[in-house]
Amino acid sequence: MIKLEKISKHYQSAGGQVVHKVLNDISLEIRKGDSIAIVGPSGCGKSTLLNLMGTLDLPTSGKIIFDGVEINTLDDKKLSALRNKRIGFVFQMHHLLPQLNVLENILLPALANSSKNQLKLTSEKAIQLLSEVGLKAHLYKFPGQLSGGECQRVAVVRALINEPDIILADEPTGSLDYESAEQIGNLLVDLQTRKNMALMIVTHSLDLANKMKTRYSLLNGQLNQLK
Repeated sequence: MIKLEKISKHYQSAGGQVVHKVLNDISLEIRKGDSIAIVGPSGCGKSTLLNLMGTLDLPTSGKIIFDGVEINTLDDKKLSALRNKRIGFVFQMHHLLPQLNVLENILLPALANSSKNQLKLTSEKAIQLLSEVGLKAHLYKFPGQLSGGECQRVAVVRALINEPDIILADEPTGSLDYESAEQIGNLLVDLQTRKNMALMIVTHSLDLANKMKTRYSLLNGQLNQLK
């Protein structure tokens, strides 16, 4: 589904000199149903790699291919549509809008391309997903009325609302206590298995990484598979 071919990412100074080489000649394939964790120290490029896979950034060199299409051949409109419909994002901070209730936050990614009838069906799907994660009773609450773990569960549902092919999660348990982190990790694995999506997580947590089928370390710009 997603194929990285010799991906490198370098940052340059204003004068054009390479000042920081983050990723060097990384190749990786992600297929439907895969669950992958990438671990490594802070600043090693984990989030950069995730952003490249999510089409939020472009590599300095190499190719990123999504279902046979090179993403650097797509214009901004097509890239936005790809992100919205086929990729779900979960970040360390839930990024819920405080002025919207739980249901409204979840429906945000679906608003751009939904008719009135489609939005009704999507609302029903959101309520079903909230039931699956134990939050149906909090449908009309606001983020400030929820715990950190509950907010992150809402963020997971929001990432699923457009039925993406892949979830990209950047330190999804990094701001949570141990019990909440366990719940979110187990939830992601359960949903990924039941819905047969791909799941890519970057994390400092070995507990979370060990829940994935495949694990890599990222160090000095290189990926190495862990046993």
